[in-house]
Amino acid sequence: MDILHAMRTFVRVVDAGSFTAAAQQFDTSTAQVSRLVSELENHLQARLLHRTTRRLALTEAGQRYLEQSREILGQVELARVEASGAHLVPRGRLRVHSTIGLGIQLLATLAGHYNTTYPDVNLDLVLSQRQPDLLEDNLDVVITLSRELPNSELIAQKLGTVFHVVCASPIYLRQHGAPKVPADLKQHRCLRLADPVFADSWSFVGNGTEQTILPGETFKVNVAEAMSSAAEAGMGICLLPDYVAVPALQRGSLVRLLPQFRLQEKSIYALYPSRRFLDAKIKTWVEFLKQELPHAFFGYHQVLQNPEYWA
Repeated sequence: MDILHAMRTFVRVVDAGSFTAAAQQFDTSTAQVSRLVSELENHLQARLLHRTTRRLALTEAGQRYLEQSREILGQVELARVEASGAHLVPRGRLRVHSTIGLGIQLLATLAGHYNTTYPDVNLDLVLSQRQPDLLEDNLDVVITLSRELPNSELIAQKLGTVFHVVCASPIYLRQHGAPKVPADLKQHRCLRLADPVFADSWSFVGNGTEQTILPGETFKVNVAEAMSSAAEAGMGICLLPDYVAVPALQRGSLVRLLPQFRLQEKSIYALYPSRRFLDAKIKTWVEFLKQELPHAFFGYHQVLQNPEYWA
């Protein structure tokens, strides 16, 4: 027996005043309505209604059951409206994962702007260098960097492109000089950023050729911000994503090297489970990033093209 359906039928019989009137409202037979109420009474082992040929009357147990039934059915309806409206109104907790650098440099600030527009969304931003499992880790969106579209059953929305640049501190350059071509890097201390997307080598494209340099083992770290700090301290030459390099370039603690060559590029993707009945908070967050991130990356690109920051 469908308890909720039987409960709705019982409430409708009481409100309508008869089995026949309730049957008409449900577009069913009087016998079917009467049978459902009888099955409900058998299930509860309690009489809910006194039946006479002229009228119905609630028993004491029926009165209590009616009150609780109204409350339960109200909660069920509220849950239905809440769930069915999730794709219309952004609200609730939004769980987002990102790499540390991207989260610190961009997403944390953008989260504040997003929350101003959608104050009913509580955003949990989880930062780590590992690639999480969206479903097992109970996440709504994963922001990831990749050379190509991720091989995944998840939906992927491209949000922008990250460029990489070679940098060193003025201190290091005063002591060791600046490389003029990629081959000169073999004579320098090159720091290695442990990156799961790219191989350890640095590939330079320019003047119709591609050159590959293998950095040394002097220093290796898996977080770009730590690499930037080491380079700013004069440890050596490093390869940084634009969103990490640009603040250091603007501070003057790093200088861009070999600007005439193009290096590795990564695309930023938002990954989420499905387009079908997409939750409004996920949809608005992804659309917000698609609108805002290109502006941020355009600003970075303008800085990188400024000779003021070149060696």
